[in-house]
Amino acid sequence: MTSTQYQTKWTQFGTLITVFFFWGFVAASNDILIPVFKEAFHLTQAQSQLVSLAFYIAYTVGSIIYLIISKTIGKDLLNKIGYKNGIALGLTISAIGTLLFYPAANIGSYNLMLSGLFIVAFGFSLQQIAANPLTVVMGNPKTGSQRLNMAGGINNFGTTIGPLLVSFAIFGSVVSNNNIASIESVKIPYLVLGLAFLIVAAFFKFSSVPNKINLDEIAASESENSNKILHKKNAFQYPQLWMGMIAIFVYVGVEVATASNLPEYLKEKLNITNEKIAPFISLYWASLMIGRWTGSVGAFNIKGSTKDILRFFMPYIAFAVFLIVNTIAQHDINSFYVYAFVILTMIIGDILSKGNPVRMLFIFSVLGITALLIGMFTTGMTSVYAFVSVGLFCSTLWPCIFTLAVAGLGKHTNEGSSYLIMMIMGGGILSYLQGHLAADNLLGIQYSYIVGVMCFAYLAFYAYRVKGILKHQGIDYDVIKK
Repeated sequence: MTSTQYQTKWTQFGTLITVFFFWGFVAASNDILIPVFKEAFHLTQAQSQLVSLAFYIAYTVGSIIYLIISKTIGKDLLNKIGYKNGIALGLTISAIGTLLFYPAANIGSYNLMLSGLFIVAFGFSLQQIAANPLTVVMGNPKTGSQRLNMAGGINNFGTTIGPLLVSFAIFGSVVSNNNIASIESVKIPYLVLGLAFLIVAAFFKFSSVPNKINLDEIAASESENSNKILHKKNAFQYPQLWMGMIAIFVYVGVEVATASNLPEYLKEKLNITNEKIAPFISLYWASLMIGRWTGSVGAFNIKGSTKDILRFFMPYIAFAVFLIVNTIAQHDINSFYVYAFVILTMIIGDILSKGNPVRMLFIFSVLGITALLIGMFTTGMTSVYAFVSVGLFCSTLWPCIFTLAVAGLGKHTNEGSSYLIMMIMGGGILSYLQGHLAADNLLGIQYSYIVGVMCFAYLAFYAYRVKGILKHQGIDYDVIKK
């Protein structure tokens, strides 16, 4: 490829990242719904985690249906209908899901609420299958993880403001006398969200985002030696992919389970009520934004000291966004300033990684294990900040795993992408598992975070193993083409 082909297509990329915002907004808002539903429907902690299970299992169902359709028509579905058309279709499906919140709220049906969330995420699955490979190929594939970091930063802007806006819509508008939010208060925010889905779907349909990409050409550009490129009959014959599928499962699991069980920890151990939980959830998801804004610096054509300066200031700019948004929402932010020192740990990890997705995956996985162990064996705000900081160390893992897992797949890239999106179900399954273990007669809420420790342990192993696998195929992330 020429140097021109390696330049990031910023106009198209700017359009593409709008869907990343929606994924984050809705996913983080689920963490506000969980305690509301738990009280309103008198659920156990495990039952309340069905919100996460229904939402994330929809990604698996969507991916399976995608693969079945592709096999039936004898051609990859996205190559058939086009990438931007696929994203527009996915947004329309998600809009349909939001419509169910209206009747579900009127009749007070938990099952219908779960069905609405399922359909929203079902539409997200098609969007993700299309959007992630597009992000990787909108420039040098070897810096694809850095563009995914940037897109993830927009995603986590959505996760930062989502809990605050949904919390305001629920608790700021309709709250019963006993501090239990009315279920009917959730329907208007989600109807508005559905309208936004439809507007963006129309915008995508007429945008310059490409409908077709040449995946074999991308695979050739990744390898330092074209003779080492694997040309397998199916995607599962690439070890980086099937091991990456497990990595996505446990990564999304630890990211979601940590956040979705955090409200119960705050209520049980610190006596924080539902209406005051939002800023803590916002900080968790803002932590992912902080890390991804930092990791995205490498996507810009910036050299030397300027890049180093940006790597230090970007996380604090993102942190300032969190503080400003929460100030506007009239939350007390005085206790959060100390978190600036926690962010330093993430900055050091980013500097040590040198933008290498393999090295970053390993370093941040070790830091994630450390944070969870501190949270499990301390008390008060120390433990809270430890659990919240998991967001910092999860921040860059999706782009690292996704980039490594689809590297060298060529014409199997879309199939591999659908398999990876399928494994997002880990967010629901591991959240439910942790919620079950959080029962007082089992591990209790604090020690239930051992689930996350085990997830990070596998991710560290994957980082160690995948480097050798890809190097054997001529793909070395220590070498970046210019």
